[in-house]
Amino acid sequence: MNRNSLFLLLTSLLLAGCVPQSQYNQEAQQVQQLDYMNGTYKQLDQSLQTEVNSDQVEIKQLQNKLQVTMVNAILFPEGGWELHDQGRSELNKLIPALQGVAGKQIVVAGYTDSLPIERPLSERFPSNWNLSAARAISVVRYLETEGIDPNSMAAVAFGPYRPIASNDTPEGRAKNRRITIDIQDEVP
Repeated sequence: MNRNSLFLLLTSLLLAGCVPQSQYNQEAQQVQQLDYMNGTYKQLDQSLQTEVNSDQVEIKQLQNKLQVTMVNAILFPEGGWELHDQGRSELNKLIPALQGVAGKQIVVAGYTDSLPIERPLSERFPSNWNLSAARAISVVRYLETEGIDPNSMAAVAFGPYRPIASNDTPEGRAKNRRITIDIQDEVP
């Protein structure tokens, strides 16, 4: 084989193993995003270890999303929608991780159990949906006062419509009364 043939063979072999620049950039961005999510997960897990161990907080790393689930009892007084001191303290543990969020959206979702709201709370919140919305908004407002960019946040309410446990027992209802904070890709 002459020198030119060898050069052509090596060049074609090298080019066969190459990927287009756009594909390389996309894969590099995916690796960077995964590194960010892994680092944020570790940071959240470390700062909320006590709550995780006592089943008050759960942290999940899903495909392109981190989800922190907090039972209402550590955020709000019984039947309340405004954060109590412990709730603000618990959210303060999340703030360092949330401040580092770039190119992500923070979605705070409120959930309730299926029991009807009783008086006098029902005068302010005619349904569990309204109550779950107020709780999610309360969390978003607090995060905003602590420096989290409001352009990166959203509050949503699911009321009793996405239970994770049976509403037939007090323990199940307590699990269903929760706030989730999702760190996810921005929706265009």
